[in-house]
Amino acid sequence: MSYLRIATHPGIFSAPLSPREAAGNVRALLSLPHVRAVSERDDFMAAYARVVGDVTVRGNLVPDAHVATILFQHGVRTLYTRDADFLKFPVLDVRDPFSTRG
Repeated sequence: MSYLRIATHPGIFSAPLSPREAAGNVRALLSLPHVRAVSERDDFMAAYARVVGDVTVRGNLVPDAHVATILFQHGVRTLYTRDADFLKFPVLDVRDPFSTRG
């Protein structure tokens, strides 16, 4: 869902993908044998409380906290992203995939 939101957003891209194109990309990715979709598990709200800690989550930070919590519930601790908002969640080791630092 985050990909669909970003890839189709005209405020982010001068030529965003159409919803059909973006959904096609997601379907293609999910059809790969080594890819699986993850979603909320039981006790999501307890995990959410742990992930957000003392961070005030509102507005645009809500979907990031949602994604961070799903990752946390599935044991994913490293996230490669340029979105600095994820640095607010100490349960994640956030790395910039375009960083030139070793």
